[in-house]
Amino acid sequence: MSTDEYAHKAQMYLNTLCSVKPNRRVGSPGNRAATDFFARTVKPWGYTIDTTPFACLDYAVGESSLLCNGRSFEIYTSPFSLGCDVTAALETVSTIEELEKCACKGKILLMKGALCAEQLMPKNFVFYNPDHHKRIYALLEEKQPAAIITATGKKPELVGALYPFPMICDGDFDIPSVYCRDTVGEKLAARTGEIFRLRIDAMRIPATACNVIARKNPDAKNKVIVCAHIDAFENAPGASDNASGIVVELLLAEMLKDYHGSSCIEIIAFNGEDYYSAGGQMDYLRRYGKDFGTMVVAINIDDVGYIHGETAYSFYGCPEEIQRHADRVFGAYGGIVKGEPWCQGDHMIFVQKGRPAIAFTSEKMRELMATITHTPADTPEIVDCGKLHEVARALESFIARFQEPAQRP
Repeated sequence: MSTDEYAHKAQMYLNTLCSVKPNRRVGSPGNRAATDFFARTVKPWGYTIDTTPFACLDYAVGESSLLCNGRSFEIYTSPFSLGCDVTAALETVSTIEELEKCACKGKILLMKGALCAEQLMPKNFVFYNPDHHKRIYALLEEKQPAAIITATGKKPELVGALYPFPMICDGDFDIPSVYCRDTVGEKLAARTGEIFRLRIDAMRIPATACNVIARKNPDAKNKVIVCAHIDAFENAPGASDNASGIVVELLLAEMLKDYHGSSCIEIIAFNGEDYYSAGGQMDYLRRYGKDFGTMVVAINIDDVGYIHGETAYSFYGCPEEIQRHADRVFGAYGGIVKGEPWCQGDHMIFVQKGRPAIAFTSEKMRELMATITHTPADTPEIVDCGKLHEVARALESFIARFQEPAQRP
């Protein structure tokens, strides 16, 4: 197949993934349409397919409102929040120390300032969960406010270009919550002690979702993994984050349809990188964590193909021989450069288990995060499908080494 034909196919894949309805959030009908599309596309190329479902939560939101003395304030419903209709006095805190001292039981609690400097990791998140986040959750559950308002600013390195961002995004936390801009928070704080009415129209919906795991030579003793996450942030088309990585996987899967090497090639569409519980990643660890010792290297693809800059790769615990091989192969492609490590992607579930990994992303990832990621602006127009084809070809060349039965990295 020619370069133009692959680029055309990549564009079709990208448009399909970005057009599912309502979106690709885990547990939604659109997410199921995306995983069905991935499995349906890959299966004719001779892969064994695993789409075992796992339990998750979807959610629905309607109109929410915040009123005080006839004046309304702009708010947004936190993902996975429970609904409520609360009329109560407003209490305001800006630090953990103030939260420790406040008496807010049955009140509407406004959190702002330093207390809202970053998004809280979900209560039960196992990969990264700092002690001060756990302390905030514990205090909130101890203090028992009737509802919570968080006033947030910008934090592109963690939440992308969202402003404001939801500080609480957790289906395991049961105090209703909304969020607003930091500037709105200051106006609210000036009314501390006044009576507000907060209505949240929201509900949680039990659902199921699945990873899609496609394998060539599944019974081999050694395994090479290529992964990307198929889910997207709520209300974002998710072209760069991360339909782009899934498109690379689909192109690569076709390139490897005639693979007959001695290693297992496992191509994973993870379902949960942008989900509060990382449900797909946790499901994979539960079912296949015992097999990590067979893994030669894991390659994660996330936010590739951005129209600005090159594609960057980075190493995580890789033996020198794998690094030399990767540098030699990837260096032959003009649009691929060595970049700085980043520790927020799916490759980290392998790194934390002591396995070597390589991650591909955009050289301009910081720019992407600051201006586009997790917003409606993440559309197919910001993705160069020629770059997606280039990454797929580079990975095909890298994996070709493992077609030689007698050769081990």
